[in-house]
Amino acid sequence: MRLLARPHQLPPRTAAGVFLLNSGLSKWSADEETAAGVHGMAVGTYPFLKNIKATRFVKLLCTAEIALGTALLVPVVPSLLAGAGLTAFAGGLLGLYLKTPGMREEDSLRPTQQGIVLAKDVWLLGIGAGLVVEELVHE
Repeated sequence: MRLLARPHQLPPRTAAGVFLLNSGLSKWSADEETAAGVHGMAVGTYPFLKNIKATRFVKLLCTAEIALGTALLVPVVPSLLAGAGLTAFAGGLLGLYLKTPGMREEDSLRPTQQGIVLAKDVWLLGIGAGLVVEELVHE
């Protein structure tokens, strides 16, 4: 596994990394109402999360976003590892988009106005998958 990111991987890694790091840091001090909203949306798609307290769930989510964002920003973290983490995380976000009522137009993948917030995360999936595929093909 290649240890250093290739120079052309740095722009997408930076874009995704800064976005995730900001997202995690922004939610870190979420109040109980915000935590309940984030947790409730996640539980609607992933019922196994219902046993986690809302504030704990948000702290775990923030920690994951901060760790993943940092891994993407640090070029010594192998792109295969950072890309796999990003692909998995983005897959979870897109699961919310696909399974939450009202996010998509009926019988379509096209987002509603409310769904754009989640549909845009497809770019994270594209960056993560691109990093993984490149590392597997060029190894």
